Amino acid sequence: MANILNFNIRGDYNGKLVALEQNKDIPFEIKRVYYIWDTAKEVVRGRHAHRKLEQIIICMRGSCDFILDDGHSKETVHLDNPAQGLYIKNNIWREFTNFSEDCVIMVLASEHYSENDYIRSYDEFLREIVR
Repeated sequence: MANILNFNIRGDYNGKLVALEQNKDIPFEIKRVYYIWDTAKEVVRGRHAHRKLEQIIICMRGSCDFILDDGHSKETVHLDNPAQGLYIKNNIWREFTNFSEDCVIMVLASEHYSENDYIRSYDEFLREIVR
């Protein structure tokens, strides 16, 4: 269920750089980018699935945990490396928590924001994926 993408790191004593290109490093056209920070350790974010949207989650600083659920099994993924991205396909329930104080997450999304794409009830999610 969890698919970690390892990005190519370029760098030397001056610092490091990761360049991401859609349909090369990212398996979809990027239609939206957003980032999340200043989240308390005990907060649980997400608590939804997407019908169509796919995402790459990159922990740019610090760390956090993603709990992924396909309706049959759950998996926890710890993110703490800005040279890796967690690829989450559609129809996967996601929650994220255990944020370090300095955690910054960047999300690359395959679709523009659409409230109709969200499944915000876990029971509804289970009903939809059984179809």
